[in-house]
Amino acid sequence: MGQSKGRGARKKQPARASREELVGTHVIREALRAQRRRLYRLSVKTGGRGEEIEELCDLAADLGVPWSEDPDLVEGRAGNVQGAVLTAGPLPQLSLEDLIVSRPETDWRLVALDGVEDPQNLGAIARVAEGVGAHALILTERRAPPVSAAVSRASAGAVEWLPVARVPNLAKALTSLRAEGVWSFGAEVGSGTSLYEVPARWLKGDRVLVLGAEGRGLREGVRGCLDYCVEIPTVGRIESLNVATAAAVLLFEFQRRG
Repeated sequence: MGQSKGRGARKKQPARASREELVGTHVIREALRAQRRRLYRLSVKTGGRGEEIEELCDLAADLGVPWSEDPDLVEGRAGNVQGAVLTAGPLPQLSLEDLIVSRPETDWRLVALDGVEDPQNLGAIARVAEGVGAHALILTERRAPPVSAAVSRASAGAVEWLPVARVPNLAKALTSLRAEGVWSFGAEVGSGTSLYEVPARWLKGDRVLVLGAEGRGLREGVRGCLDYCVEIPTVGRIESLNVATAAAVLLFEFQRRG
């Protein structure tokens, strides 16, 4: 779906960059609209900017973000920059306590990832989660990538809107959420309960969907803290789906029936 050296040893987290470059018109537009980052400067290619780039310049000007033409900005830099680069600070990240304090009055919809380390998968899951109206994404401090510019691009800018919380221990976080009345669902091949046969009563109220890494699945300690396990039935020769694909199937089915 490691082992530390020495008692109580923990892997040190890499320092988060104080500034990063966002590329791609969709990502930049959402970063400007969401205003959850510190926004430093928008650079756009010289001449022939087109409607999308002009829209970004107008957005930046309305927000008081400096922008300028950059003759050195060419297609191919940092991949396909699509004619613009936004220099910005990192996205804010919450603690579990912060997340609980910001809990909405409506049904709470959360997504938690256990060992999903690929930035492309993280971005794709964030895009789906934001698309179904999830309120936040929960990541672990270890075995999860930083919410970087690459993740934002993979999410088509969705992560610019979706709050992210970091927790040191996912099993303990799920236990804390249960104390807040949040039911937890895990996705596991061979769990015995088909997604399409889940009782309607399971899907009422506050819930968190927990997805594990491809291959390893959910860790035993995390699995033991779940209230329910479901699986996506397949009829082909390949039993499991890519984690981002599975997230889309699960989240949209939960939304349809919830």
